[in-house]
Amino acid sequence: MAIETVLLAVGRDDDARMKRMVEAAVDLAASADARVIVAHAFPTQGAVDDALGQLDITGGSPDDVTRRLESVRVARSELESAGVDFEIRGLVGDPGSAISDLAGEVGADRVIVGGRKRSPTGKAVFGSTAQEILLSAPCPVTFVRE
Repeated sequence: MAIETVLLAVGRDDDARMKRMVEAAVDLAASADARVIVAHAFPTQGAVDDALGQLDITGGSPDDVTRRLESVRVARSELESAGVDFEIRGLVGDPGSAISDLAGEVGADRVIVGGRKRSPTGKAVFGSTAQEILLSAPCPVTFVRE
């Protein structure tokens, strides 16, 4: 199976593992001449509006806010340096579902997601976006942990 599209799912807590996540995306994309979609999901439109206010942007979109996230800036820099074709997408909705849905919409051949080790109780109480993506993505998922 040829890899044409890699979806790099960027979460709000991924700064510490971002370089490793991007390395995984570059390894897949560069060897297959694939594109990478860097995506971040905001849980609500209110979260987007709050971020727009903090950035002093009026009339912006989820894509505009996503482009300004530090982890996305790191990804963009690394992907540009590697000469990999990429785009940046901002989504609104439950992050796990939004990323999995986007993977289906764009025909992703692989999703790369980051996460940290959590106890079963922690996952049950707080949920786990990475776990939801692992279980519901329509393609293989690479999990990059701290």
